[in-house]
Amino acid sequence: MTPNAASSGPSRRTFLASTAVATAAVAGGMPLLTACGGSDNSGSDNSGSPEGATTGKAADKLIPTYVPSTHAKPDLPPKNGSSAGYTGKVDLAALATSVPDKLGTGAPLTIMSPLWGTPPKAGCAYYKAVDAAAGTEVTWQNQDGTTYGQKLGAVLASSSIPDMVVVPDWELLNNKLTNAAGAKFMDLGPYLAGDKVKKYPNLAAIPSDSWRMAIIGGALRGIPMSVAPANFIVPYYRKDIFDKKGYSVPKSADEFLSWAKDATSAKAKVWACGDIAWVSGGIFGAAPGWNIDDDGKLRYGIERPEYLEALEWTRKLFDAGVVHPDDRARSGDAGQRFTAGEILVFASDLSGWYNNAAEQAKANPEFQIDAMDIFGADGGNPTLYASSAANIWSMIRKGTSKETVENALAAANFAAAPYGTKERMLVDYGVEGTHYTVKDGVPVKNDQGNSEVINAWTMLATPAPYFAHPDLPDVARKQVEWQQRMGAFMKKTSTYGMKIVEPARYANLASQHEQLQIDYVRGNKKLSDVQAAISTWRSSGGDELRDWYKKLLDKNGSGN
Repeated sequence: MTPNAASSGPSRRTFLASTAVATAAVAGGMPLLTACGGSDNSGSDNSGSPEGATTGKAADKLIPTYVPSTHAKPDLPPKNGSSAGYTGKVDLAALATSVPDKLGTGAPLTIMSPLWGTPPKAGCAYYKAVDAAAGTEVTWQNQDGTTYGQKLGAVLASSSIPDMVVVPDWELLNNKLTNAAGAKFMDLGPYLAGDKVKKYPNLAAIPSDSWRMAIIGGALRGIPMSVAPANFIVPYYRKDIFDKKGYSVPKSADEFLSWAKDATSAKAKVWACGDIAWVSGGIFGAAPGWNIDDDGKLRYGIERPEYLEALEWTRKLFDAGVVHPDDRARSGDAGQRFTAGEILVFASDLSGWYNNAAEQAKANPEFQIDAMDIFGADGGNPTLYASSAANIWSMIRKGTSKETVENALAAANFAAAPYGTKERMLVDYGVEGTHYTVKDGVPVKNDQGNSEVINAWTMLATPAPYFAHPDLPDVARKQVEWQQRMGAFMKKTSTYGMKIVEPARYANLASQHEQLQIDYVRGNKKLSDVQAAISTWRSSGGDELRDWYKKLLDKNGSGN
């Protein structure tokens, strides 16, 4: 019932339509090459200090009781950290009800959220329909997602904060706003901790690991958008062109480079790939962030040999001329280059599978998108690292009245409705006849649906991760099966599942490394420049930060 994106836990990459923009981002503030998974470095301990983390039994006391949903049995149950998958047609006449009684009182509620695209008009039919069903009266303050961090920073610095605010983790990190979030948003524990959450059954069905990532300042500050652990960046390829040309899918780093040279023809305006730096970290097993390695030593991502190996291999792709010139220049949209056949491989998140397949279904019936399994550099199995269980939250302003809090929670509970329910159908598609029609048992949005039913309500909370595309069920199956195959090689870092705030004095310690990576792989910097930057990082505070993390892990235990 998800028409244009899987409910696998939206992220910045999911909502940014342009892959060119997305690949310029860094998930969770981690180095670019290791952004395919790992833990987040934001959060706080339960002492009220802005530094540290809340884990173990202390965290268990703060989070809601987990009561899984039983409304729809998935065709593909979660496995190896994957999402669930629904590949059959849903019986629209037999949808379950997950919110039997309106929990909202109709009191006014103002919500600020990022939105990529044109915001629906206030009072549109979609907003009215969901408000009526949820018992809410929401005034949406939709903000441009590409500049949301600036707006969020300004709002948190002001005395005029909306009742509820959607807060992406990358904005907390990039704008050093974690402390402000802890100071400006309320503790939801009195409403949701333990069995209190059972008043909101859809929120109770959100996995516990996702709730743990919402602990900031020793309190439960947000309602999470859940993410499957096996939520990796995907190396997509044009299967139709591979089949036509007789290409074999590469199984090692050397095979990929060899194939890329053969497949590239600048004269024909075809290049093997876009910038696939996000994938190279997985190929070489570069662990993100801080981790206790097999030799028992605690290291940061940029200190590991796999990090430099991934950088050097990516540099070889650029040096060989197999990367599209626009990707070298970091301009335009790699996704459009992919669908146009100008590049044959590109990296994006899992939502790109459906988005590209659906977009091209009518425009280019011969178009086929598939995903390479991430291979180990030597052709063996890869080493991949689990993604954070949540990276976007909706938070409620401190000082909000009890009635407004309960209306905000009612809205989030409605938004988190699971697959196979009337509430999920309404949130994802709107009203039949107004926003969509049913063709051969499959709901299809019309123009009004496409303009009104876009990410607003879906930003408040999500159910446990799943994929479901009634119009392209085979895509949902492939998404889940790919996650399950890759999840078999997944590990957790030592800081997995922890919301950690580093001391403010280290805030800018690694800020230059992303641009240095970008410059190095494009031939604008030397490897010695990267190595020197790593040495500078250590002497400028990296070694001190390592000692801080050692104490943190000694106190809290390892996340893996």
